[in-house]
Amino acid sequence: MNSYQLEILLIAAVVAVACALPGVFLILRRMAMMSDAISHTVLLGIVIGFFLVGDLGSPLLIFGAAVTGLLTVVLVEVLNRTRLVKEDAAIGLVFPALFSLAVILISRFAGDVHLDVDAVLLGELAFAPFDRLVIGGVDIGPRALYIMGGILALNMLFITLFYKELKLATFDAELAATLGFAPAAIHYGLMSIVSITAVGAFDAVGSILVVALMVAPPVTAYLLTDSLPRMIGLSVGIGVAGAAGGYWLATVLDASIAGSMATVLGLLFGITFLFAPERGLVSLARRRSRQRYSFAQKALTIHLLNHQGLPEQAEECHMDHLQEHLRWDAPFAEQVVRLSERAGYVQSQSGELRLTENGRMLAAEAMVGT
Repeated sequence: MNSYQLEILLIAAVVAVACALPGVFLILRRMAMMSDAISHTVLLGIVIGFFLVGDLGSPLLIFGAAVTGLLTVVLVEVLNRTRLVKEDAAIGLVFPALFSLAVILISRFAGDVHLDVDAVLLGELAFAPFDRLVIGGVDIGPRALYIMGGILALNMLFITLFYKELKLATFDAELAATLGFAPAAIHYGLMSIVSITAVGAFDAVGSILVVALMVAPPVTAYLLTDSLPRMIGLSVGIGVAGAAGGYWLATVLDASIAGSMATVLGLLFGITFLFAPERGLVSLARRRSRQRYSFAQKALTIHLLNHQGLPEQAEECHMDHLQEHLRWDAPFAEQVVRLSERAGYVQSQSGELRLTENGRMLAAEAMVGT
């Protein structure tokens, strides 16, 4: 691996970690759509900042983008508080309005400037190493690496200093307010960090990958654990893995680096969505199947107990009668009986079912529970 490739990977990894950290709290607050909105509407702040100073490298652009991100949050909450529209509808109103205004301004007044919509949306990591940071005539590396490194340090500092407040406000905003933690200030602080992170990553990776890195790693981590510290660690690891895997895929396919990274992140989420140990679709299907058969075994033992010792016991407790009385089809009834025999709840003699001591205990516990 040459120095150019290493710089691309470093930039991608730093962007991934910087986006994943605040992304965890966005996901836990169920505000994933807000990251999409902010990552697009900050373009308006960049455009206005450029019109004021005429310099794409000015820090005013980051400030303007952060202000626009906060404006997005404020406008969404103002609309939501009217109770006339829901939060997702409010985002759907504010996001297109601000973003389209930015696009109009670019198309009308900045057509000859490297501030086009394609660059903002798609980005191109392959060009990031060419924009160098030179201090005192010494080239110290890609500008994007230092910008995102600074933003990453800011994100880490914010989360470290306000971890307790963020955790409390995220899971119980009312309790946080009662304890005097000012959840509104924490909320706007988090949104400011999201805005700064989004605009910092714009030039290198584009808006689409910013959204992918803020949403996919935290959502994937959420499917794997309930522990917040572990979720943050997993989110960071998944983000870096997606960035590295995406770069490798782009190299093999000779395709867009940002698009390949977003694709790998989507694949990681899809695999986790299917096979996560507790929340994956396969695990949920198995759990539902086990619960279904567990309930059926209890129903069988209760049925046998209710007819035990009665004149109709021979008929009611026969294998063939289960289909009529419990409305089970034959394959399902046979499977339930087989599992119950294996567990030691019933015994079968010529098709007639009899409860064991363990079966009576299970039936008694089930009836007490109901």
